[in-house]
Amino acid sequence: MRNTDAPLSGRRREAARNDVEILDAAREVFLADPTASVAAVAARAKVGISALYRRYASKEDLLAELARDGLVRYGAELERALADDGDPWTVYADCLARILDGGSQALAQRLAGTFTPTPELTELARRVGALATAVHERAQRDGALRGDVSHEDVVLLLETLSSISLPGVDAGEGLRHRYLALLLQALRAPGAAPLPGPPAGPAELATRWRGATGTHS
Repeated sequence: MRNTDAPLSGRRREAARNDVEILDAAREVFLADPTASVAAVAARAKVGISALYRRYASKEDLLAELARDGLVRYGAELERALADDGDPWTVYADCLARILDGGSQALAQRLAGTFTPTPELTELARRVGALATAVHERAQRDGALRGDVSHEDVVLLLETLSSISLPGVDAGEGLRHRYLALLLQALRAPGAAPLPGPPAGPAELATRWRGATGTHS
């Protein structure tokens, strides 16, 4: 019987390391520009383009895996928040900070419409969306989150914060946390003043996942 716990061979270990580096690089590249080329990902990952294509046959395959990975990471943070019985506002604020740091939610939204999602990915997105709604509604029931803010409001606001970038990683992360702090002050109940206009709804966000026209290397 094959020992699945045995150490990876040198070639397999290198392939596994390349895969991690490719995905990490792709998150950075496509979060900044979903239309970027596969060559830009390979350059950021410091791997040959052939090594990338051995793992992902097309840009669409790479984008689909990034979206899946982003949704899994996003869901894990939401489940962590739902399992936390601490102070409601601290739990909610810390959850948003971790999601912002990981870039998982924003990446999944940024990739919407750039590839054709599989039924499995669609179902994963549905489950994660239900978790996000549960976190949002619990914060409102607990009186921590203002009642006139929708889950979709928060999705779009986090996506906006994730796009903040300046030369130097620390500068970008520092600004994102600064503006998250400002955002959290606005989100905390009861809110300073009523918000104008209606929020976007689930149907409006879902339209971004339809009608992908294909991707290019």
